[in-house]
Amino acid sequence: MNEIQKYISENESKMLEDLFSLIRIPSISAKPEHHDDMLACAERWAQLLLEAGADEALVMPSKGNPIVFGEKIVDPAAKTVLIYAHYDVMPAEPLDLWKSEPFEPEIRDGHIWARGADDDKGQAFIQVKAFEYLVKHGMLKNNVKFIFEGEEEIGSPSLEAFCEEHKELLKADVILVSDTSMLGADLPSLTTGLRGLAYWEIEVTGPNRDLHSGHFGGAVANPINVLCGMIAKVVDADGRITVPGFYDDVEEVPQAERDMIAHIPFNEEKYKAAIDVKELYGEKGYSTLERNSCRPSFDVCGIWGGYTGEGSKTVLPSKATAKVSCRLVPHQDHHKISRMFADYIMSIAPDTVKVKVTPMHGGQGYVCPITLPAYQAAEKGFEKAFGKKPLAVRRGGSIPIISTFEQVLGIKTVLMGFGLESNAIHSPNENIPLDIFRKGIEAVVEFHLNYR
Repeated sequence: MNEIQKYISENESKMLEDLFSLIRIPSISAKPEHHDDMLACAERWAQLLLEAGADEALVMPSKGNPIVFGEKIVDPAAKTVLIYAHYDVMPAEPLDLWKSEPFEPEIRDGHIWARGADDDKGQAFIQVKAFEYLVKHGMLKNNVKFIFEGEEEIGSPSLEAFCEEHKELLKADVILVSDTSMLGADLPSLTTGLRGLAYWEIEVTGPNRDLHSGHFGGAVANPINVLCGMIAKVVDADGRITVPGFYDDVEEVPQAERDMIAHIPFNEEKYKAAIDVKELYGEKGYSTLERNSCRPSFDVCGIWGGYTGEGSKTVLPSKATAKVSCRLVPHQDHHKISRMFADYIMSIAPDTVKVKVTPMHGGQGYVCPITLPAYQAAEKGFEKAFGKKPLAVRRGGSIPIISTFEQVLGIKTVLMGFGLESNAIHSPNENIPLDIFRKGIEAVVEFHLNYR
């Protein structure tokens, strides 16, 4: 057992107690009724940063939920690492699928189970505990700043303006983020790219009230039928998105990178079994790992209308609504795609209904060069903690603010995440293995020791 591992072992009880104090605060940014919880969580984070060794930690206002800023300056001439995380979490529903209370963390089978255990309170805590170790042992050679926001799960609508306003405060050499995942517990990996995102709500309105489906069915257009028909036209039989001009700016992945992706250990049968599907689906001509990381996609995230209660009610509904999104790849501008998609939906909308397309949030894709000194320091951190060099992979998820950091602050980000697919983020029974939690702290300590 090395010194870092010994420190973690001796202090783990207190570490978990502090982490659980954060998790117990239901900081759900998507629900207005949790407004007070957002402030409470921000204040708790500020307190924990001070306890970990920050010189100062402030809860600062933004246009939305408060921002937590902290820093420790050890040498004005040294490199500065800006650590970003988010303290908001996804709603816990459906509650009946949880094996334990989502906001009352439990340790079970070597895992922490709770909403936010991974995304992103658990992973952010890894960063803070690594910082604490370095400070307490006089080993911190870089300046460290922290920026924790409370709106990532709703698209970070307030953070760009905050960054514009506080550029000097946030000045740094690199941004370090733990909000991504690895290929597996025994397959450490560093995320080198993220997809962008565009999100819309489509509302289709037919008659001015719900109608009797016997009296009106077959004579009046059913908004749900129309909505489903329009959505079905967005993707063709080859899995390609049909919006005119959609692929104009899509970056074709170089063959060398496709070859590298092909060599990533991947068991398709295990992948299917883990999510309980018989067959996979996606764009023709690309592998599963390419489809879910470096190719764009379209998904219906929610759809509703008409009668959905118990029993039957024969109505022709007045209205139908869907929330839909596209994952985008580098060079696809989410503003441009948002306009193109809305225009396309309106162009295929029949005159039998009224259609409204409302753009929601979005963000650009991101790529991190593997030649970046901070990336190479992260590689060494993983190698020390996990015993093998991490693979460089692109991931299919989106963290829109990462591209905003580059555009507004002019800083590259290293995505040093420790999540696993089995951690079930955004789903019931979210969790993080204690073993990964411990290794994550060790890896981040090594990052700081190697980044110069």
